[in-house]
Amino acid sequence: MSDTRIRRIVILGGGTAGWMTAAALSRALARQPIAITLIESDAIGTIGVGEATIPTIHWFNQIIGLDEAAFMAETKATVKLGIEFVGWNGPGTSYLHPFGTFGPPGDGVMFLHRLIRGRLDGDTMPTEAYSLTAQAARAGRFTHPVGDPRSLLSTLGYAYHFDAGLYARYLRGLAEKAGVTRIEGKVSRIDRDPGTGFVTALATDTGAEATGDLFIDCSGLRGLLIEETMGSGFDDWTHWLPCDRAWAAPSAVETEVTAYTRATAAEAGWRWRIPLQHRVGNGYVFSSRFQDEESARQSLIAGMDGPPIADPRLIRFTPGARRRPWLGNVVAIGLSSGFLEPLESTSIHLIQSGIAKLLALFPARDCSPLLADQFNRVFEQEMQDVRDFLILHYHRTAGRAEPMWRERQDMEIPETLARKIAHFEQSGRIVLSTDELFRDASWFAVLDGQGVVPRGYNPMIDGAGSADNLRHLEAVRGAIRESTAKIPAIPPRAG
Repeated sequence: MSDTRIRRIVILGGGTAGWMTAAALSRALARQPIAITLIESDAIGTIGVGEATIPTIHWFNQIIGLDEAAFMAETKATVKLGIEFVGWNGPGTSYLHPFGTFGPPGDGVMFLHRLIRGRLDGDTMPTEAYSLTAQAARAGRFTHPVGDPRSLLSTLGYAYHFDAGLYARYLRGLAEKAGVTRIEGKVSRIDRDPGTGFVTALATDTGAEATGDLFIDCSGLRGLLIEETMGSGFDDWTHWLPCDRAWAAPSAVETEVTAYTRATAAEAGWRWRIPLQHRVGNGYVFSSRFQDEESARQSLIAGMDGPPIADPRLIRFTPGARRRPWLGNVVAIGLSSGFLEPLESTSIHLIQSGIAKLLALFPARDCSPLLADQFNRVFEQEMQDVRDFLILHYHRTAGRAEPMWRERQDMEIPETLARKIAHFEQSGRIVLSTDELFRDASWFAVLDGQGVVPRGYNPMIDGAGSADNLRHLEAVRGAIRESTAKIPAIPPRAG
């Protein structure tokens, strides 16, 4: 019987996606005789806007064996407890999408219905008062969540802000120690099998050549293998997500701690603010149909807390997804598989999610089309789920009269999103599939923050009277206040 196992893997592209893939595969395949080669060119820049993450980053860091303290020191990371949305319902408005859950431990989804019922009965307290993570974020406090399901500290959630370039460099060190070979150079030739169409080798302008059984395309938005070579096809979602440009620039480190990302609505898009240990990352994501590049550049600079310490950099992109991110023996990971703007910090999650899918469906040398089809179906669903969550932010706004925002408010939205909104408005229910990335607490935070008001709630909580429910809500607020006061303050950063 012939040996059909994968023996050679070639990763095209470094950056966050390439080195995350190399680190994960070298760890997962450590006991197998598989050679992993990564080709990248120092002359090709990376986008590097993925400086903010969501809590799923813990899974990836754990599977590759990262020590949190060392990782945070090497990548200049800071703690992220959520995302603040400023001005999305007009000037002077803001709300927080906190990580973690709302209410007391163990109540989960039902607490959201208790909160909705309380509001219908006259409770006017802000939503943030019912989230320990939100209160800690506003107070600049942090402690790790605990595993005890009875403790209020188990409701905490957190992720990181970090320097994506330093993260890639850190992962490169781990991957190379695990045996990954790096080749410097730009791809100058792509060889394919004339019978199967599979890629067989990549040659570089430096004269190096890498043959492989499986090729991972981490070449970024260009999609050199998956699109230009294999012809995957691309679904353009600009009609729902209009922003197609971003200016990015760093500014000096903050001295007052901000334990969350800030996303501020602007005239033709939104600005991000991401605090790191050594600087603040700033950016302006905008639609070129509604604002020219130079005006957008000036808008970015005007909205920053301080002057840029490097020239702003322009990034052009098209929001959407590859139709077949796994085609033949090529699998696209990261931006080569599609791009969704960083409004909810999903870029790095989608990299690790692609890696997880590849590990779960790891092929033999024939790269069975059945495996590719399953990968593509699951990928498509995940991208559509995240897409809908992002569209919600744009569509359900109030108080913004700029042309881009008026168009968003009036646009026809995907039926999948319309159904979610209808369920929430009618009964307070958030209808999700088991595999969706953003869960009930996240959807509630944004629906509530964007001003979507439910008319009802789950009647299963009607066993208690209205007065009892209001007293319960008051007790929850009190417990959260007490717990917040006991959480240590995050030390100020050195200016």
